[in-house]
Amino acid sequence: MTTPAQVLAPPSPEVADRARTALRPLVGRDDVDFRDGQLEAVSALVEHRSRVLVVQRTGWGKSAVYFVATALRRAEGAGPTVIISPLLALMRDQIAAAGRAGIRAVTMNSANAQDWDEVRAALAEDAVDVLLVSPERLNNPRFRDEQLRDLARRCGLLVVDEAHCVSDWGHDFRPDYRRIRDLLDGLPADVPVLATTATANARVVHDVEEQLSTGGRPVLTVRGGLARDSLRLGVLRSMSPEQRLGWLLAHLGELPGSGIVYALTVSAAEDVAASLREAGHAVAPYTGRTDPADRERLEEALRHNEVKALVATSALGMGFDKPDLGFVVHLGAPSSPVAYYQQVGRAGRATDRADVLLLPGPEDRDIWRYFASVSMPREEQAAAVLTALAEAGRPLSTAALETIVDVRRTRLELLLKVLDVDGAVQRVSGGWASTGVPWTYDAERYDRVAAARQDEQQLMADYERTDACRMAFLQECLDDDSAVPCGRCDGCAGPWYPTDVPDTVVGAARERLRKVGTVIDPRAQWPSGMDRLGVPVKGRIAADEQLEPGRALARLSDLGWGQRLREVLREDAPASPELLRACVPVLAEWGWAQRPVAVVAMPSRSHPQLVRSLAAGLAQMGRLRDLGTLDLAHGGPTGEMGGNSAYRLAGVWDRLVVGPDLAAQLADCPGPVLLVDDVVSSRWSLTVAGRALRQAGAPAVLPLVLAIDG
Repeated sequence: MTTPAQVLAPPSPEVADRARTALRPLVGRDDVDFRDGQLEAVSALVEHRSRVLVVQRTGWGKSAVYFVATALRRAEGAGPTVIISPLLALMRDQIAAAGRAGIRAVTMNSANAQDWDEVRAALAEDAVDVLLVSPERLNNPRFRDEQLRDLARRCGLLVVDEAHCVSDWGHDFRPDYRRIRDLLDGLPADVPVLATTATANARVVHDVEEQLSTGGRPVLTVRGGLARDSLRLGVLRSMSPEQRLGWLLAHLGELPGSGIVYALTVSAAEDVAASLREAGHAVAPYTGRTDPADRERLEEALRHNEVKALVATSALGMGFDKPDLGFVVHLGAPSSPVAYYQQVGRAGRATDRADVLLLPGPEDRDIWRYFASVSMPREEQAAAVLTALAEAGRPLSTAALETIVDVRRTRLELLLKVLDVDGAVQRVSGGWASTGVPWTYDAERYDRVAAARQDEQQLMADYERTDACRMAFLQECLDDDSAVPCGRCDGCAGPWYPTDVPDTVVGAARERLRKVGTVIDPRAQWPSGMDRLGVPVKGRIAADEQLEPGRALARLSDLGWGQRLREVLREDAPASPELLRACVPVLAEWGWAQRPVAVVAMPSRSHPQLVRSLAAGLAQMGRLRDLGTLDLAHGGPTGEMGGNSAYRLAGVWDRLVVGPDLAAQLADCPGPVLLVDDVVSSRWSLTVAGRALRQAGAPAVLPLVLAIDG
């Protein structure tokens, strides 16, 4: 481990005095002094114009280094500090902290576009001390053309916050962070650079150092011990979904102060929050679906202890600052110990004790595999995108590309960022354009990254099972050689948490998890450009061809029935009585305008017995007419499950057909038809099937599926 004394020279007395003067208003105390290494890092930036990478535990005070350095550089007449920051929540906290120190900080991000002209004017007048931008902003054509060159020329200090995002070896790699290298290339030689992170192992540190060392500039790396003395770590293993939820229902109120309950998926976060609220706990969900304005309101509610907890996905992660956060509970494990350390690091930054508890589930590995599969570019998809842009000879929007290459929107956007960072494409006004620069798929590197992430998943499983010190385990995963037993975790001192879950609470949790019924909103609009794929539709779907709002038994990511459906869908077998009974309350609580009179089954290729028997069973229970199954034409649907919307529609177009017998029965059907299927993802199979049924005479079509995938 590199210590500050080994790499950083002591500051001059003058800089030390000026730095302490700047520190005190930032902290709000006249007797405060720097922690070990902070003043030396400030001196390296201000006196020696160095490039410095700081790897220190959460709460060490990395922001104090760059705000104090900013104050000193501005006093010398330098231009504004530019901070590359990954999250709006982090930016809000940084702006508030800067204001306490008398530092004028502003941001340009997607949520304040209406303020950009005012920010630009303030920058032109040199009335800004700190500008915070996201890495994505560096490639915004307008920002790049109008602001970036001037900022690079005038910048007094460049800060890369959460610098582990630079490395694709890291748990939270973001391709846009690779653009920082271009910004570094454009900086004058005497502009200091600071990169900070609390979550980087040796491999990530080396990768970040390489990114920072443009032009042969040396990088001074400062690594401190990552142990968190305030955190009490524990793991509750081998619990069923109802026991995990029951533990929260019974014991959330006993945890100190207010905190965060993390879930791995949006639906799990929303379900857990709803269960806790029904039981009287003051909680709220916080996910990627949460509106930006609501996120800010919820963050403030947690800071002021107006809620016991936010039930969050990783959307509430880096940068959220509540020094007295009392606990972090994970309902499901992150995919690596490094990611876990980053999230639990939100707690106990200014308290003597904070409780950290992991409640892993058997579904965790499936969720890890899914997220890993969408995070890596695929060679054939990259080649297809590059070919499409080259042949177009003009910029193409993401929506236009979707009708040319079969890549799902989220994967396509990530792939375009990777290709952009590698110089093969460029974001321009009107979309994306080919640069003509040859691009080679680095299969060896991506294979090594994939293998490293599998190793991290195994380490997370090992963390769950270890009987040794949990804090030391996390430190060792981060290559911190100062690790010693903490004396507080359940490995060192035994369980500090209650392990009992009262039967009444387990029963309540079981009832909650048995609740079924999720709305399926019908598609209302055809994808644009479908004529390119030979599908003659555009605009809104005609009202007399649309589905009605449908229902699913559950999402596959749900804690309750979602896990049971995973088992049901592993093979094809007739629907069990339990499965049929579970559908009854979904139908009973539907709230349709008119009760269905008949049932039609989708022609499932993966679960034909399951779907056909489910439709027949529902028809018998509901005394509905069983009209049979739609036919498959031309071999049935084509394309992969992960394809984009345009290709998914093209893959089922004219392939789900109303046969003669079914058409004859629909001709005199007096009411809505229940359309039964196994799994829904893009909704295009149901949409095309519903359109065919409506055209054949069905007055309305109500889709009912077992599971929503996604």
